[in-house]
Amino acid sequence: MLDIFSVYKPKGPTSHDIIDQLRKITGIKRIGHAGTLDPLASGVLVVGIGREATKKLGEAVKKEKEYVATIRLGEESITDDKEGEKKQHEVEKIPTLEDVQSACAGFIGNIRQMPPVYSSVKVRGKPAYRRVRNGEKVQLGLREVEIKEIEITSYSWPLLTIRAVTGSGVYIRSLARDIGETLGVSGYLQELERTRVGEFTIDRATSVEEFGSNCHAE
Repeated sequence: MLDIFSVYKPKGPTSHDIIDQLRKITGIKRIGHAGTLDPLASGVLVVGIGREATKKLGEAVKKEKEYVATIRLGEESITDDKEGEKKQHEVEKIPTLEDVQSACAGFIGNIRQMPPVYSSVKVRGKPAYRRVRNGEKVQLGLREVEIKEIEITSYSWPLLTIRAVTGSGVYIRSLARDIGETLGVSGYLQELERTRVGEFTIDRATSVEEFGSNCHAE
């Protein structure tokens, strides 16, 4: 059995749900993952099984990541994705493709990014989203992150689809929100698939079901 490998997480379950499924399949409690995917996101989840493997996951988190993201422009969401309460933005002029290209180009390189308040960023030892859901006001600080590449794969108002290559710590929800703000029309992340983490690519990721079948066959 591989100690570090990639699993394809579908939309719906949390990253922790996937780990729980793997624990039931293997009977091993010491299993962890590198880089959380939100329930609405899908794609590559790097997993480590056993003490030594989970120790190495910190290195996997730091590796380059690649995403395909669909952004809905013209609306904002309190969670910066389609799960949250929405507010329509009054759009006076629909951005052209050139406008969108210019906005995206401004986020390539080392930038300062504000994580979503509905995120797992710790605030005094507790995830920010829990504090917000408890009615607390949360103010997160800007963080230095790197976005290496943004390619526009399709744009037909109000939907914009991009391929983004990033360093560690980047929130694609924040990128979607910030692109919308730069265009002056607001925006939120509608769909997200992580296609690569370091050398772990989506075409090599196994489903939990396939992993279970292989385990039972061994």
